[in-house]
Amino acid sequence: MSVAPVPNGTPGESVLLAARPRVPEHVVYRTFVNETVVLNLETGRYHGVNPIGGRMLEALERAETVADAVGRLGEELRDVALDELERDVCAFCADLLERGLIELSPNGRHG
Repeated sequence: MSVAPVPNGTPGESVLLAARPRVPEHVVYRTFVNETVVLNLETGRYHGVNPIGGRMLEALERAETVADAVGRLGEELRDVALDELERDVCAFCADLLERGLIELSPNGRHG
């Protein structure tokens, strides 16, 4: 099951924040000092993300919902406004979703 997109093709922020994120089995990643490398085993494509993106991915993997991940990141990144962090994490989720690097289930449920 996946999150239904809004008309422009990506889920809206409120839908994303309520969704349960999951890194699928066909995706592996490894964090290094200057970047996190994410590999989609189905496509064979590597994706590099900066340290903040890597931290976002880790927080998403451990969170019950995207909003929970934002809350945890907000505790770490105190110099970033919460609304800005929500926008950044939602944009990151939409990008990961488009690349098949994350799965999002509506209302925090996987099924």
